[in-house]
Amino acid sequence: MSIEELLEQFDEVLESGFKIPGKRTVVDVEKLRALIDDVRLNIPGEIKQARGIVADRADIITNAKREADGIIRAADERAKAMVAQEEITKLAQEKASEIIATAQAKSREMRKAAQEFVDDIMRRADEGLTANLGEVRKTRAALKQQTPTVSAAATEQK
Repeated sequence: MSIEELLEQFDEVLESGFKIPGKRTVVDVEKLRALIDDVRLNIPGEIKQARGIVADRADIITNAKREADGIIRAADERAKAMVAQEEITKLAQEKASEIIATAQAKSREMRKAAQEFVDDIMRRADEGLTANLGEVRKTRAALKQQTPTVSAAATEQK
């Protein structure tokens, strides 16, 4: 029996007692002593059960705290990993931007150098052709000057 049931029986024994004037009641002492003994016997069981419940509660709380700490640690580690990954991504993007900028600068330099090279070749070709054209013109002029003498000599031979 539970303590509550025993206390209820205790109350029933008190109610079933013989009432005498002056708010007094005659009760069966043996029944009350038997009930008190039963209460005493059941109290340790109830206390053990209560202690077990308290211990279970403490275990549940401890396990919950341990699990919560594990979840927090895992979340912290994941957050750190995500931050590290973000840092790696950011560094990679910065490095990529740097490489692209360097490649574009080298491309501009190479285009400029190629244009300067082509311009130099074209200038030399222009100078060479101009010089050759000058020679051709001189030769032509010299030929023209010799041609009347050649014509006159041919006329004299006839």
